[in-house]
Amino acid sequence: MSPRKGTINRTSAAIILLFILCCSFSVDAQELTQKYNSLLDRTEFYNSNGQMVEYAKENNLLNQLEYYDSYGTLIKTVKRNNLLNRNETYDPNGSQQGYSQYNNLLKQNETYDNTGNQKYVKKWNQLLQRYDVFNSSGQQIGYYKYNQLLNQWEYFPLN
Repeated sequence: MSPRKGTINRTSAAIILLFILCCSFSVDAQELTQKYNSLLDRTEFYNSNGQMVEYAKENNLLNQLEYYDSYGTLIKTVKRNNLLNRNETYDPNGSQQGYSQYNNLLKQNETYDNTGNQKYVKKWNQLLQRYDVFNSSGQQIGYYKYNQLLNQWEYFPLN
């Protein structure tokens, strides 16, 4: 049975969810826009000027999500570690850059660097229907909001 028009298939839903849970900011102090490209089967990230700065593609063979810059050079990979219940991020050489995991007690996603220091926290804001992003000091630095008109997630930094 083929999916109905307008529905999201499992692969694209997994990529979108994985991005929300474990993305790290590759472009600071700019609005980032995320959009799924069904033709190329990948999620693309655009800066505030409308230029694609990177894209993510699921590698089913290696069971990982791979991030590339706009020229096709591998930036990082994200692998699921089921034993430790977290997503681990690796650089192109295979060295671990950090990890993210969901904190059930606080109901938030926490991102750590390779030494275990907390970098970011993402928490769902039910009232405003968005993901608020906080730095390690607890200061809000931005938020993700879904744009239903354009069918994409957008990141807005706070100054």
